[in-house]
Amino acid sequence: MPIDAAKALAAEPRTGELTWSPKDVQLYHLGIGAAANPDKHSPATDPDELRYTLESRLHVLPSFATVAGAGSPGVISGLSMPGVDVDLARVLHGGQSLTIHRPLPVQGTATATGRIAAVYDKGKAAVLVMRTEVADADGPLWTNDAQIFVRGEGGWGGDRGPSTLPHSRLRSSGGSPTDPPTGDPDKVVERAIREDQALLYRLSGDYNPLHADPEFAKLAGFERPILHGLCTYGMTLKAVVDTLLAGDVSRVRAYTTRFAGVVYPGETLRIRMWRGDAEVRVAVSAVERDDAPVLADTIVQHS
Repeated sequence: MPIDAAKALAAEPRTGELTWSPKDVQLYHLGIGAAANPDKHSPATDPDELRYTLESRLHVLPSFATVAGAGSPGVISGLSMPGVDVDLARVLHGGQSLTIHRPLPVQGTATATGRIAAVYDKGKAAVLVMRTEVADADGPLWTNDAQIFVRGEGGWGGDRGPSTLPHSRLRSSGGSPTDPPTGDPDKVVERAIREDQALLYRLSGDYNPLHADPEFAKLAGFERPILHGLCTYGMTLKAVVDTLLAGDVSRVRAYTTRFAGVVYPGETLRIRMWRGDAEVRVAVSAVERDDAPVLADTIVQHS
């Protein structure tokens, strides 16, 4: 069996050092569309965008945590854990949960400890939860949970797990995290995705050929390379911070989503936001495909 759940869960955590610089932060911000905000007349030099791109004003969008240290450990490293031996073409990123313990520094060195926290048998697929806890000399920085969906690897009679992705680190004041938002959104923005967006974003560390190689994408069942789910994740958080949190990245406490559908470079994201009590609920869709869902069960918790 390609996935040995007991072996994966019993494996010793892997520990490694993460190091990042302002250049890494700037590259990540450009990869998620900084300086290309269509709502601005001169986005590249707008002060609101320079906070993401100019080293003298730089602050760090919390979703940078998903790629800090060139994106490892993370989804790809989870596939190399003991007890896991799967075909990369069968793998999809199912969801992501991020808890921020304190604001991320623009440069740093930290220790990342990664392990498989859960393995679920969904019948026709398996879901691995790769948990990464990161701390520096001053204490915990962030905790990442990546849900890894592996097609064709279920059916061994294991724990089916929750019916939706875990949200154990989030407590919503407005009902279950899986309840869809009701009423008209408080804010709707659209963000265009450049044709070369995936090629730029992958320079932050996720070199999965699914996002660049047309032949590999076809083997995986897609008509052409798709955008990284974590790129959409970062673009969405930036939209929330810029429009509802006054551009203050330090207010973000936690951020979770379920990847509900793919995005192709060249499309446009429609991002709907609903204000709550210390949280923003979000739904993201692809405009050109009749608002096909892209991100669901999405919550940004903030101070």
